[in-house]
Amino acid sequence: MNTSTASSETPAKTLLADDSTGARSRRWKWLGGAAVLLAAGIAYFLIRGDDAAQQPQYRTEKADMGRLVVKVSATGNLQPTNTVDVGSELSGIVEKVFVDDNDSVRKGQVLAQLDLSKLRDAVARSRANLVAAEAQVTQMGATVAEARATLERYRKVAQLSGGKVPSQAEMDAAVANRARAEANEASARASVTQARATLQSDETNLGKARIRSPINGVVLSRQVDPGQTVAASFQAPVLFKLAEDLTQMELQVAVDEADVGQVKSGQKATFSVDAWPGRQYAAVIRRVGFGAQSQDGVVSYLTVLDVDNADLSLRPGMTGTADITTLVREQVLLVPNGALRFTPATTDAAPKKSAAGIAGMLMPRPPREAPKARSTPGATPRVWVLRDGQPVALDVQTGATNGRVTEIVGGELNAGMAVITEALRTPQ
Repeated sequence: MNTSTASSETPAKTLLADDSTGARSRRWKWLGGAAVLLAAGIAYFLIRGDDAAQQPQYRTEKADMGRLVVKVSATGNLQPTNTVDVGSELSGIVEKVFVDDNDSVRKGQVLAQLDLSKLRDAVARSRANLVAAEAQVTQMGATVAEARATLERYRKVAQLSGGKVPSQAEMDAAVANRARAEANEASARASVTQARATLQSDETNLGKARIRSPINGVVLSRQVDPGQTVAASFQAPVLFKLAEDLTQMELQVAVDEADVGQVKSGQKATFSVDAWPGRQYAAVIRRVGFGAQSQDGVVSYLTVLDVDNADLSLRPGMTGTADITTLVREQVLLVPNGALRFTPATTDAAPKKSAAGIAGMLMPRPPREAPKARSTPGATPRVWVLRDGQPVALDVQTGATNGRVTEIVGGELNAGMAVITEALRTPQ
């Protein structure tokens, strides 16, 4: 009983063992096949990706006819067309101030006044001296008349007496007295002239003690207060700063030495100020300075632009950024500057395929250096166009440029042709 049972279990165990071994064998075969297919797929995509990497791609833009505007930028400050510093020629104490900042003034209007007491005393003293000098002239005139009458009487007596009387000494004394009296009269008249000049000078000083505006304009700043002492011993102190007419102003900008050759009188410009963002003001160049000015090693030239400020929105000292139009050309062939800088990338050797087949594809490779564009300094300007997917060079002649586009004045390029501006992908 036990023998038969044992003999019957042995074939069953053997059959089950064979089935388990076959299942494991089929499973490994299936996994191996899947691995081969996966490796083949990866290799396929790697090969396709490597082939696609060999095809360069470029960004292009069309060369079109258009308007070329060349501008030069410069920054400076707004100033009145005429600014006058008003001072005092006299020393003294400021008695009154009649105007303040931003006040409109007329020519001849009194702005301030010094203490007049001493000046009035000087005028009175000079007038008295003049009166005294004029009286002296009258007195000297009477003396002259007396000396002349005496001399004339002596001459008649001498004629009647036959020259016996008066004596010669008396005649000589009478002549000398007349000459002396005439000289004294001349001196007295000179004293009158001197006294009159002194009086006029004192009256002038009295007038200068009232500080008046020399122009019609606006008070930009007042630098004096009542009670302040003005000392004009060495130079006239500035009491007021006046602007003649703020409806007409000037923008003084510094033009870089690289751009000054393009800037000329009469050229139009626009500028903006921070106080009015988004607003553009018109201006015209009046003068381009020949004298250079240097700041931090940068050489520039002072350029003055006339500005209309009828609405008084602009104020002295504001910073303005100007765009000066130096050249305008209509309907010219234009290309982007990137097209003139572009040169197709080249490699020293063609890429080699791996000799190891799929295994070589799967092995990691060292990184390749990016190919560099080659250009020849001083070479003829050229642009590149695509023909059958390949870049082809066209020689051109360039004209003016505004930094973004350049005028093409000759060569093989025509309007509407697409020029290459940059490479999006280069061959590996």
